[in-house]
Amino acid sequence: MGESVGKGDFAHLHVHTEYSMLDGASRLDDLFIAAKEQGMPAIAMTDHGNLYGAYDFWKKGKTHGVKPIIGLEGYYAPQGRFERSQFDFGGGFDEGTPEDPGAGRGKHSYTHMTLWAENTQGMHNLFRLSSLASIEGYYHKPRFDRELLDRFGKGLIGTTGCASGEVNRWLQAGQYKKALSTAADYRDIFGKGNFFAEVMDHGLAIERNFMADLIKIAKTLELPLVATNDLHYVHESDADTHDVLLCIGTRTTLDDPKRFRFDARDFYLKSAAQMRDLWSEFPEACDNTLLIAERCNIEFNESANLMPRADIPAGESEESWLVKEVEIGLAGRYPKGVPDKVRTQAEYELGVIAQMGFPGYFLVVADLVQHAKSTGIRVGPGRGSAAGAMIAYALGITDLDPIEHGLLFERFLNPERISMPDIDIDFDERRRSDMIRYATQKYGEERVAQIVTYGSIKAKAAIKDSARVLGLPYSVGDRITKAMPPAVMGKDITLNGAFDPNDSRYSEAAEFRALYSSDPEVKTVVDTAKGLEGLKRQPGVHAAGVILCSEPLMDVIPVWKREQDGAIITQFDMGACESLGLLKMDFLGLRNLSVLDECLVNIKRNTGTDVILETLTLDDKIAYELLSRGDTLGVFQLDGGPMRSLLRSMAPDNFEDISAVLALYRPGPMGANAHNDYADRKNGRKPVVPIHPELEEPLSEILGDTYGLIVYQEQVMAIAQQLAGYSLGKADLLRRAMGKKKKEILEKEFVPFSEGMRERGFSDPAINKLWEVLVPFSDYAFNKAHTAGYGLVSYWTAYLKANYPAEYMAALLTSMADDKERSAIYLNECRRMGIKVLPPDVNDSDANYTPRGSDIRFGLTAIRNVGTNVVESIIATRERVGRFVDFHDFIAKVDISACNRRVVESLVKAGAFDSLGHTRKGLAGVHEQVIDAAVDIKRSEAIGQFDLFGGLEENVEESLIERPAIGITEWDKSLLLAHERDMLGLYVSDHPLFGMESALAQLSDRSIASVLIDEHLDGQVVSLGGLVTSVVRKTTKKGSAWAIVTLEDLEGSLEVMVFPGSYASFGTLLVDDSILVIRTKIDRSEEDGVRAIALEVSSPDLSGGPSGPVRLTMSAARCVPPLVSRLKTILAQHPGTTEVQLHLTGGTSTTVMKLDDLYRVTPSPSLFGDLKALLGSSCLI
Repeated sequence: MGESVGKGDFAHLHVHTEYSMLDGASRLDDLFIAAKEQGMPAIAMTDHGNLYGAYDFWKKGKTHGVKPIIGLEGYYAPQGRFERSQFDFGGGFDEGTPEDPGAGRGKHSYTHMTLWAENTQGMHNLFRLSSLASIEGYYHKPRFDRELLDRFGKGLIGTTGCASGEVNRWLQAGQYKKALSTAADYRDIFGKGNFFAEVMDHGLAIERNFMADLIKIAKTLELPLVATNDLHYVHESDADTHDVLLCIGTRTTLDDPKRFRFDARDFYLKSAAQMRDLWSEFPEACDNTLLIAERCNIEFNESANLMPRADIPAGESEESWLVKEVEIGLAGRYPKGVPDKVRTQAEYELGVIAQMGFPGYFLVVADLVQHAKSTGIRVGPGRGSAAGAMIAYALGITDLDPIEHGLLFERFLNPERISMPDIDIDFDERRRSDMIRYATQKYGEERVAQIVTYGSIKAKAAIKDSARVLGLPYSVGDRITKAMPPAVMGKDITLNGAFDPNDSRYSEAAEFRALYSSDPEVKTVVDTAKGLEGLKRQPGVHAAGVILCSEPLMDVIPVWKREQDGAIITQFDMGACESLGLLKMDFLGLRNLSVLDECLVNIKRNTGTDVILETLTLDDKIAYELLSRGDTLGVFQLDGGPMRSLLRSMAPDNFEDISAVLALYRPGPMGANAHNDYADRKNGRKPVVPIHPELEEPLSEILGDTYGLIVYQEQVMAIAQQLAGYSLGKADLLRRAMGKKKKEILEKEFVPFSEGMRERGFSDPAINKLWEVLVPFSDYAFNKAHTAGYGLVSYWTAYLKANYPAEYMAALLTSMADDKERSAIYLNECRRMGIKVLPPDVNDSDANYTPRGSDIRFGLTAIRNVGTNVVESIIATRERVGRFVDFHDFIAKVDISACNRRVVESLVKAGAFDSLGHTRKGLAGVHEQVIDAAVDIKRSEAIGQFDLFGGLEENVEESLIERPAIGITEWDKSLLLAHERDMLGLYVSDHPLFGMESALAQLSDRSIASVLIDEHLDGQVVSLGGLVTSVVRKTTKKGSAWAIVTLEDLEGSLEVMVFPGSYASFGTLLVDDSILVIRTKIDRSEEDGVRAIALEVSSPDLSGGPSGPVRLTMSAARCVPPLVSRLKTILAQHPGTTEVQLHLTGGTSTTVMKLDDLYRVTPSPSLFGDLKALLGSSCLI
């Protein structure tokens, strides 16, 4: 029996939700609330060509008590879905700018058809129809055809559709008979009573002019009528927001006369009375909406188990085979015998997993990891809570002994809270696609897909989009977004939150609200943006998630195909897929695993040593010395400036410190100063204070390693277990409850917690004090399993940087080849470490950065215009016939593919022939002539006319061509370096700022590298000095000039936006190759990365350059041991020959101290930036 609809006069059945992206503006909750307020018993979703929102729509309908009907306004191809051309109706209606970008009058790539699922079988047929429309029929839009309707029409109700439906297109072409026969054909496909004539009236001529003929067809064929309103937004007042949304989707402005638009304002959720009034002549058309709603009853199965089946031997069950695999794994992990504690834990975990029904899951994950390791794909040692599972360690899924590191299984899989296990796996990012391919081949192409994400319109994007659509210059949107509070943990305040006094960040938005109140233009932009914020913008693909299923996915959910690479992606998001019983796994590509592998190859080639990371002990003194100095630029997770300062303060000397620093360097613990407390307690600068005297001994084992501080979630669980008698499963539930911060939940949880502690003899003051500490800490205490797993990668990278610096930095630079900003930072780090980075060389370079002894040689693929094939050809030639003697010898020996004017010119400008004894200018003058002559001979040789080396090699007496003399003069330094930078993206052999770094650093607040690395730097004003390497001048729509300037110092480069106000004052100073100091405001966002906005620009006089000692000034009162210790650390990190003097001020006198020669330094932006961070911006004299 179907669900009863209840009383009501109308049900909207043609509805475009926000999942009709950049076209539908109906938020689901708003839609259901409005339908319920009007007493409507049901509402359908019929998004354009997709079913992205079907599960979400169903869930929300159930929540709101309005019956959800799953439908689709599909794109139908009359010409067949495989035909990628337009269908010609032989005439049509002039509808202005059409939706179909390729349409002409009467010619269309597709038509529209409205479909609803009558039952669950019909819904799954709708999934198949939508999926195959994308996979097989995509042409401008995902299109299905008659053949698919024939196959998957069962359980579906269809209509003639809107004005873009096929029947209506024939009527618009004046082809009544064609329209009639088409309608009859559809009636036969769907079956009598399942195909309706859809009538709609928004006051448009294209609808009204052909209505009589459509109704005539309905009467002739006995098709029932159904009235719809083409709903694109919820309320009549939303029409303007929808208009702006269309402009965003078509990248036009409101004042563009040719833009795609809706020529009416009637596309909202009209009341039943309005619809009944509109169709009073055909009341049955409204009655039928209720009949259809009554007929449509679908359900999703949220209790299914669709995990892929593991590949197991005959006669075994998944459970029995898992037990055997774990036993084999334990024997391998503990070759001297499996300790009783380990075996007991493994048996307990196997019991829990069998009880929960997850043995197959672990076998599948283990198979994936074993395949990766057996095929040379590096796998991360552990990520997330899975490292707490002993069986994951036994199966090789993780590489950390959970007992040794104090990790808890219940944090991963709680026997008292049934939920899917979730193991995320890191792979070498270069091989992630290979792993997805393996999973696809192993479990079936039709059973594996990547996961969709829905990009939504965030607050700042909504403002910028609104300003653009309203025809305002970029600077208006930029000015408004700059007035918003900075993002916290990458999350901006919402526009509604900025005006809501109850929002936690309301007070921070005072400047924004003042601008809104005082400027009518700003008010218009923000009001427009409010309507857009949160709407879905476009589908994307989850960075790591992969869905695996035991059944063909199209039988369970809809999928779509990404056109650019053919990837199959779910239409439902991750949460929906997991709710429906599908297995989600994260296949993450981790760049640092690529770095590790590349480094190990470099070590083998450069030293002959085989380093096996998994066998390294975690006690390397040199690695911990590097960590304690904060020399961790390029070390996994420890790269940022503030993190390096914390490491210097903490001085790590064991693995526990690495794990702790990863857990503490986050907003929550830092807000509570836990990171500094840990460092100070560890190094004796502060005492270890117990939470309560009564608790000192009971907590010593749990909190001993973290100096009395709660750092990890596992510690919260252990406290509840050991002091209050909780099971670890219940302790995990308590930890989760504490994190929610709801008063009523906390009060409820405190009862058993306090009772458990009282039973164990603790006093109420001790219980209350511990609870007061636990509640806030449990909110931001971190998962130790994750920090330990990632801490191991951090340790490995630190170990390699400390012990094999050239090999590690070469691998790091290779991984950053496409990121010139980071490459510049790491090149400067090489200089600081005393590693020479040599220019590319045709005789010595490989494809990538390569260690050569203690130096690093630039790779040939880093040169602009020099492709991988050319590089492989040059290296192969070199290996086959030996080193090149000179330029002529190079041209003679290399394949014709490398004899290309552009390629050779790039090699010349990059300095790749320097070692052959030629000047770059000299080669630039003759290379074309030499190449042209050589190419003719190479082509003749290729067809066998004569031997190539007989024509070109210099040891042949009768050369076939003359060798032009190569000039011996060189370009001046500035031009040579400009060419080098153009080819490599970086200065390598020299730098225009060498010799000026000290003077420039004193004028700068910090180096550009520190701005790029410091993720906490956002909204601050800093002065940056450097060389202008690029000026791109632009003009706003109003004719105002502005520019984008690339500023580069010795450590990095950054784009600086010089907007019209600043440009008017300083535009004349913006010249290529000039040295400038620019006072900037730093802007960091997800969309644009790091940008700087120029406030002031000056051109310093650096002709004389500073000389003499580095002079520091500070108050004598501040000269206390902790600060002096940190000052010494900073000076020691920049060793050199320049003396340092300390000017201590106190009262009316100043004492000048000359520091010991041990603390002489090399002046640099990094040094001065570190000093200013410690002593203040005015510390340099």
